Amino acid sequence: MREYFLVALVTAVVTYLLVPPVRAFALRIGAAPEVRERDVHKVPTPRLGGLAMFGGMAAGLLVATNLPYVGPALAQQSGQTAMALLAAGGLIVVTGFLDDWLGMDALVKLGGQIAAGGLLVYYGVTLRYLPLPSNMGGELSLDTNLQVVITILIVVVTINAVNFVDGLDGLAAGIVGIAALATLVYSMVLSQSLQATRINLTAVVAALLIGMCIGFLPHNFNPAKIFMGDTGAMLIGLILATSLVTIISSVPSAALQVNRFPLLLPVLLPVAVMVLPLADLIMAVVRRTSAGQSPFAPDRGHLHHRLLDIGHSHRRSVLIMYAWTFLFAFALVALSVEGVPVAVFPPIIAVALAILVLLSRQRWRTTGRNGRGGAHAANRMPPPADSSDSQSGTAAATATPRATATTG
Repeated sequence: MREYFLVALVTAVVTYLLVPPVRAFALRIGAAPEVRERDVHKVPTPRLGGLAMFGGMAAGLLVATNLPYVGPALAQQSGQTAMALLAAGGLIVVTGFLDDWLGMDALVKLGGQIAAGGLLVYYGVTLRYLPLPSNMGGELSLDTNLQVVITILIVVVTINAVNFVDGLDGLAAGIVGIAALATLVYSMVLSQSLQATRINLTAVVAALLIGMCIGFLPHNFNPAKIFMGDTGAMLIGLILATSLVTIISSVPSAALQVNRFPLLLPVLLPVAVMVLPLADLIMAVVRRTSAGQSPFAPDRGHLHHRLLDIGHSHRRSVLIMYAWTFLFAFALVALSVEGVPVAVFPPIIAVALAILVLLSRQRWRTTGRNGRGGAHAANRMPPPADSSDSQSGTAAATATPRATATTG
């Protein structure tokens, strides 16, 4: 546990310290679009925060590879996970940087995401099998072609889901950080009960991701001083996808119990930690295609936009979505640790969803002359049409509209 904490701490500190020079660099090269008439923020806000996050990840990897317990985990699964994260992360950061600075065609950016997934596969980070209980045949092995296709698909879907949810100050970093924390907790609990488990690889990747998000959040929480942009959203999406790929095939079949959460958790946990981004992604695609638009056309129909439209403040909307993510992820982990039967899971989630829906629909009742919440919220200028770098009313927007493969 100490080594995971050290990796997360180093990553967070380096990320935090790198943000100010990255912000100055973004302003210097003009990666801070001019404020449009419909924007709420008053001054141009720089993007490229993902550069600091990548620097933090690199520092965390450097420390992790030299630790006695964590280091060997990065060399598991016949792959070089550290090199995989650096190579794939470097490519996705370059892709995001060019898009944040100069703009990029949607298909070109999608190609960069696929290539990043291909680099993970090249260095041995793939979904090799699906876990099944021993009385059902044990592990379901995947052939080489399926490994490549499914791994790249998970990478692309996760990157775009994270980018779609990146619409409010601190939202994407917070949600991904909570997801990574749940993954780390599950990994640590399981590693204590199983000997020589491959779950340690998932744990160290999750620790890196936690550090990246914690280090960036102080600069990005409302009111944000800098946005992560596609550079950061695609990077943390890639690292989250890596943790999901490794966790699915981390549990030995002998450890699985029939009609108990450990049977389903390696598959359910990735869905639980991604429930909000995936739901937002699916609804956006359905909404836009049913209207005859491109799935990547910007609009204001995302979950965070709806929370703002019904009167919640910027920060309250973010905290509600944090709570949603925390509930789904940690409820699943907690129930699995206790060995609760699978049949208990659906009603618990149904009750939790009902509570959170009621919470999110309740208007912020704080009134007064500060203009926050209630009727005052309706009189505020609406947030700009969504963009992966528009933070719901306080984010910078691109100088010219463009459809992108990861616009949220």
